[in-house]
Parts: sequence; C-alpha cells; structure tokens
Amino acid sequence: MLLPWLILIPLIGGLLSWQGERLGLKAPRWIALLAMGLTLLLSLYLWLQGNYGLTQAAGIPQWQSSFMVPWIPSLGISFHLALDGLSLLMVVLTALLGVLAILCSWNEIHKYQGFFHLNLLWILAGVIGVFLAIDMFLFFFFWEMMLVPMYFLIALWGHKGSDGKTRISAATKFFIYTQASGLVMLIAIFGLVWVHYNATGVLSFDYEVLLNTPMSHTVQYLLMLGFFIAFAVKMPVVPLHGWLPDAHSQAPTAGSVDLAGILLKTAAYGLLRFSLPLFPQASLEFAPIAMALGVIGIFYGAWMAYIQTDIKRLIAYTSVSHMGFVMIAIYSGSQLAFQGAVVQMIAHGLSAAGLFIITGQLYERLHTRDLREMGGLWGRVKYLPALSLFFAVATLGMPGTGNFVGEFMMMFGSFQVVPVTTVVASFGLVFASVYSLVMMQRAYYGAPKSDQPLASLSVRELSLILLLVVLLVLLGIFPQPVLDTSSAAMGNIQHWFASASTLTTRP
Repeated sequence: MLLPWLILIPLIGGLLSWQGERLGLKAPRWIALLAMGLTLLLSLYLWLQGNYGLTQAAGIPQWQSSFMVPWIPSLGISFHLALDGLSLLMVVLTALLGVLAILCSWNEIHKYQGFFHLNLLWILAGVIGVFLAIDMFLFFFFWEMMLVPMYFLIALWGHKGSDGKTRISAATKFFIYTQASGLVMLIAIFGLVWVHYNATGVLSFDYEVLLNTPMSHTVQYLLMLGFFIAFAVKMPVVPLHGWLPDAHSQAPTAGSVDLAGILLKTAAYGLLRFSLPLFPQASLEFAPIAMALGVIGIFYGAWMAYIQTDIKRLIAYTSVSHMGFVMIAIYSGSQLAFQGAVVQMIAHGLSAAGLFIITGQLYERLHTRDLREMGGLWGRVKYLPALSLFFAVATLGMPGTGNFVGEFMMMFGSFQVVPVTTVVASFGLVFASVYSLVMMQRAYYGAPKSDQPLASLSVRELSLILLLVVLLVLLGIFPQPVLDTSSAAMGNIQHWFASASTLTTRP
C-alpha cells in the first residue's frame, strides 16, 4: 500500500507548491522540499524493510512489494506497481537527486516559483512511476508524463544568458525526440499485447503475463526494435542524441541534475526490465549492434566533450560517453556487468549532479559558462576548485569512488563475454581523462581573466556538494549494500537473456 504514495506525495506536493505561492515566495520551496524529503524517507524505509538479497526461482520476478487495482478491466489494463532491488535503487536515487535539485535552485529561480516546483515534482513523480510500473500501459503513461513538465522547465526557466527562442527551440527538440520515440514504443506495446492475445486469448498489458508470449522470430525482432529505439533516444545512443546537449545547455541547474542524474537512467532501466526479458532471443541477436553503438558513443561523446567551450555542453557529452559503457554491459549478458551497470548508473547520477550543481554555482558568480572566459579560478573561490577536481576525477573512475566500482565491474563482466569489444571500449577511459583535465585546466588554472572578488560558497551550496562527495566515496569503498540489493533482480534478468541461447554460456 506504500508504493502509490511514492508517486502521490510528489504529485500532491507539486500542486500544493503551485498554490502555496499565495502564502509567500518562500512557501513553494519549503513545500517541495518537504514533499521530496518524505518521498526519500519512504523509499529508504522500504529499503530497510525489504529483504532484497533473497534468491528466487529462475525466470520468475520476485517483488518485495506490489500494489494492483483494476484501471480499464475490459482492455486488461491495471494500475500495477511493484518493487524489486533494481527499481528500489532507482527510486532512492530519484528521491535523493530530487531533494538536491530543489536545494540547488533555492535562490536561482525568481519567477513563477510555484509553477516551477509543480513541474519539477511532477517530473520526479513520472520518473518514480516509470521505475515502479509493471503494467505496460501504465509504464507508457508515466514515460510520457515526464515530457511536458520538462518542456516547461527548459522553456520558461532555462539559461538566463540566452533568449527565449533558443530555450524554446531546445525544449521543443527534446519534446519531439522523446515524443516520437515514445510513440514507436507504444506501437510495440500494442503489438506485443495483440500477439499475446492471438496466441492465448488473454488480453492483458501486465508485464508478468506478457513475459512468456510465444511469437515468431521476425515479430520478436520488430517489437524489440520498437522498445530499443525509445530507450536509445532517452539514453541517449549516438546518433539519436541530438536533443541532449541543447537541452542541458538551456535547462536550469535543477533541470540538468534531473536530466543527467535520473531521466537518462530510465532508458537503461527500460532495457534491463523490459527489452531483455520480453525479447531475449532478439536481444541476443541484436547485442553486437547495440554494443557497437555503445563503443561509438564512448568515443564520440569523449571527442565532442573535448572540443566544447560551454561547460554544460561538455558535461552533457560526457553522459553520452558514460552511457556507452552501460550499453555494452547490458548487452553483454553477464550478471557481473549488469550489477556494474547499476552501480555505474547510481555513481554517474551522483557525479553528474555534482558537476552540474558546481557549474550552476560558477555561473552565479561569473555569469558565463564559456571556458574561454574562465581561468585562474583556483585561488579565487574557496573550496569550489578542489570539489570540481574531485568530481572530474570521479568521472574518470578514480579508485575510491563509486564510478571506479561500476566501471571495473562492467569491464570485467563484459570482458568474459566480448573481450575485443571491451578492450576497445576501455580506451575510451583514456579520452575521458583528456576532457576532464582540459575542463579543469581551462576553468581553474592559468592567468585570472578578472580581478573582481568572487563570493565564497554558502553553507547550503557547500553542504549539497559535500553530501554527493560522501555518497560517492561510500559507494566506492563499500558498494556491498547496493550489490546485495540488486543481485536477485539482476540474476533474474540474466536468466532470461542466457536462456535465449543454448550455445553461449553467460557468467
């Protein structure tokens, strides 16, 4: 019964924030913070209460908690939510970054504060819905629900240094990309339901029912592509990444934290939860293509990050590169790589959020994001350069951070299955060091471009970043709670993928 509240609290909190503007300018912030704080506490309570490390019968999803009420019974559609280790970790990450997104925009947003927090909280509610929904129609409903609030977030509260047309153009590009790919997935969902109905006479959108749908090889491949395209756009996979740099460069700090930290993870989650178990044979055959796209993304993202002058676009392209590693891990079919992908998604969410929050703090002081106009900042702002250096090396996978654990597990797990692809991909880590160190050198070293004194970090700003530092280091030195939580869910997904082939043994 607790699961619906994970979605309802942000939805209600958003509406109250919107109306709370009448009580004063500060009311929406506090209402939104309270709502996401409650959501975070509830998700942590569910983590402490559940025994997510339990082994389970192969191929049978084991939910620690579920909630189901009929929605449209005549079509077999129900409001079905369920929680296992994978979805729980993603919900906790969403709630945590939601709290940080509200705090980092505390003094950044001045107009329509109530409406801003309504959109921010409804995005978070949609994302949590995606991670919990087990009915395919409900999953699609939440998948689309994220889009409209994010459009408003970019269009209305985007980059202060650009005109309204640029912001609206970036928001529209994001909306069209994700809406068009979402429609492809909707067609694939309807196709899957129709195939299942023809084969069994049962009309249902329920994930557990559709898992064992008998279908021909061609149909399975086409339906799998429908899901893959939708997830590839959101991940994003080159060449379907065109919306991401523009969306990041125009979004407010809170929007970028949510985009990089949470929205990109919905795609990797979708591949693990739906694409692989529903279409195992087609996914196995498609794996070489998917991994090739991952390798291309790693090098393309690294190169594009290297040549950027806008620091937010640089960080956006690093996400393209990092998600390439996740793509390879997912399609390797190795349980070790699967768990590495989960750790990497959490670590990347934390480190990308840290970089975007620091970028927002730099912009508030310098009123520019152009690296050519920075330089010499190391001695001019207390704490900020050292914290930037930490997140820069964390994205490289420095030992002692969660990024290292994730990348090592992904590489090690994938190497046992596709050694050549893994070795080629590992060279992408070398390029990562180049763009990270170039960012540090341009922004913080060299001669100062100005002698104006810069404000030091406030307690709120410093606390935000230090929390992310502590969490990344904790994940790096003690990842076991995360691994224990995800192991049963990952073993189940790996079973489906491995069962598609009698010729290949997956570790």
